[in-house]
Amino acid sequence: MTINAHSERAVVRAVVAAALTVLLAGACTASPRPALPTSERGRSDLIATAQQILVKQCLQARAAAGTPPRQEVLFGTGPAELSIKLTTGHTVRAHTDGCLAQAHNHLYGDQERWFRTEVTVNNLRPEAQALLREDADYRAALARRAACADHDTACIRASGLERLRDRLEPARLAQVRAAHRDDITTYNRLRDRAVRRAADLLADRPTPHPKGNAPP
Repeated sequence: MTINAHSERAVVRAVVAAALTVLLAGACTASPRPALPTSERGRSDLIATAQQILVKQCLQARAAAGTPPRQEVLFGTGPAELSIKLTTGHTVRAHTDGCLAQAHNHLYGDQERWFRTEVTVNNLRPEAQALLREDADYRAALARRAACADHDTACIRASGLERLRDRLEPARLAQVRAAHRDDITTYNRLRDRAVRRAADLLADRPTPHPKGNAPP
């Protein structure tokens, strides 16, 4: 059978199009990254799983290099390099040379920035509760509560401390959150990055096959 030039070009184009279709289909289905979790619990679980993997890899690497996986290897040694003093008066410290710090650097991109924003955001409520003491009525209720015996529920209820706290705390918390708006924005941005890095890390790991179901 004779094929003219026009027909030959058409056949070639059809073959190329078919080949591209197969390649693109394979690219779309090969090891896709799973959908990112939307709930805070799901995001936290994903980050925690990736962090455990990274810490385990770090401990194994340091053990292979002659450093046994002790507590110091996990958390760091010597004086803590990072510290932040909260408005409540407490100081929180962390090391930068342990496997946990290495995992945080991988996930969040900047361990120091993550440390400072996480500690700040996690202590917004204690900061708001500290502000309650600026209210004269709250201080008076606190004094009445302090005069009660621990098991004297009637006295504790009559002090009015819990009712006053429930009424005042939301406004104080909103005030604190507004003052730390930049910290909250940075916290959310670093968390988003950690979720993506965690998903990439887990997507790159081979999926274990149940016993007896290993591929040929």
